[in-house]
Amino acid sequence: MSTAPPISADRVQKFIEDLEAQKKIVSKCTELFTTLTNHFTSLQNSLSQKSQSLDAKFLSLSSKFSQTLDSLSQRESSLPDRESAAAAHIETLKEAAFAEFKDPKGSAQLSDTLKSLARRMDSAGLVKFIVSKRKESVPLRAEISVALSEAVDPHRLVLEAFEDFVSQKSGKTLGLTDKRWACGMLVHALFPESSWKEKKGKGPEFSRNIGERAAEVVDRWKGQLDGEKEGLTPGEAVMFLHMVVGFELKERFDEGFLRKLVLDFSSRRDMAKLAAALGFDDKMGDIIDELVKNGKEIEAVYFARAAGLTERFPPVSLLKSYQQNSKKNATTILKNGNFSAAATEESKNVELNSIKAIIKCVEDHKLESEFSTDLLRKRATQLEKVKSDRKKSSAAAGKPQNKRSHSAGSARGSGPPAFRPTKAAKFSNAYPPFNRRNPAPSAQQSPAARFSAQYNYVGQNVFEAPTAPYASAYGVTHSQSPAAVAQQHYVHPVENLGVSGFPTSGAYGGQTSYVAYDYGSAAPSVFQPSSSTQ
Repeated sequence: MSTAPPISADRVQKFIEDLEAQKKIVSKCTELFTTLTNHFTSLQNSLSQKSQSLDAKFLSLSSKFSQTLDSLSQRESSLPDRESAAAAHIETLKEAAFAEFKDPKGSAQLSDTLKSLARRMDSAGLVKFIVSKRKESVPLRAEISVALSEAVDPHRLVLEAFEDFVSQKSGKTLGLTDKRWACGMLVHALFPESSWKEKKGKGPEFSRNIGERAAEVVDRWKGQLDGEKEGLTPGEAVMFLHMVVGFELKERFDEGFLRKLVLDFSSRRDMAKLAAALGFDDKMGDIIDELVKNGKEIEAVYFARAAGLTERFPPVSLLKSYQQNSKKNATTILKNGNFSAAATEESKNVELNSIKAIIKCVEDHKLESEFSTDLLRKRATQLEKVKSDRKKSSAAAGKPQNKRSHSAGSARGSGPPAFRPTKAAKFSNAYPPFNRRNPAPSAQQSPAARFSAQYNYVGQNVFEAPTAPYASAYGVTHSQSPAAVAQQHYVHPVENLGVSGFPTSGAYGGQTSYVAYDYGSAAPSVFQPSSSTQ
């Protein structure tokens, strides 16, 4: 009987090692297959997304293409009507120009002169005339818009005025401030605020040539503004942005540059609407956040209202925050100035200006029902009264005294007499008797009776007391007459003086009075004869 050969342990161990090696190979193949599967899946998804994006863009392009074709067809169909309307307008302007040339006297009215200059396309004369009528800015603003409609090409007329201004600005010609103001009037009349929103979705009202000229002018202007740095005025910044909006030149400038102009001159009234017209709608929230961080909550209210973000930035909460910050600033100024008179005045001016800004903002946005201004108005009245009283007190204290420093019978430097003595009558005798040279005082009205009455000014009943620093520095009241210091007695209730030396009653509004000085109590000036006549 045959027996099976025994299985050795080495063969079993080798078999197990082969199985382990095959297992590792299978595991690596599985991992590689999984990786390849994921990679191809991601590629397929990416291709699918790109394909969908291309399809969407193609549909959008097709829609825009059809809209553009429709717009072009409408404009082409409207060309005859526009041509006839332009021809009729030009014929009307020609008849008006001929009528004006036939009339040698002309008309001196403001509107007629503006229309005449606009018909002639005389940009230099128009700017010069506007500058000469600067005192009549209110009627002038309304008449310029009407006059520009009489011009053959209003955009070219205004652009030529700006070209002249920019060229003179580079040469630093005199009178640039007035010309800048006149150009600002022209651009506001050509592109009013109401047209900013209406422009969206509409083609330009000027020719392509005018647009290119405007771009060149604004580019040269920007180079000048970059060189000025701190010399840029708020009015010119607003006018620059107005030109960018009116001639649709936003794409030619860096968005950061335009945004910096908006933030630096955000206190201008037109800046919020200009920012919205520049297309900052999506970024207005960031601009408002930056304004709030810089302590410009009032400007943030205007920007939030212009951008329609009042729910995100409630105006009432912004006004309350601004009010609290202004109080802190006023207190800080007072403490840093050690409660001096100058620090007190500056602190009150800061508080008064902030109150006025809040009241103006509430009135502009019709927030009286949500934010009461009664207490603010009372406080503003108190601050105005204190400011007015302080001016009157300083004006009264600064009046020059009598220049007569001595009189007969008194030593030089002893000060002016209580009142000027009456002149003695002239006599024919060179040496009149003693009783004639020293007559008894005439029975005239006492100066005390004439000058003891109190003067009543607007907002105060009597004179204010002098400030504490003057009294303490010189040891004597500054308003005392040096003629008879011992006979005068003024009352200065120190308890009514505030930290700044101004009189107060409680918080503000107190008054301090002088005791009437009896001029009659002063001894009259008596002539003493010399020893040779006795």
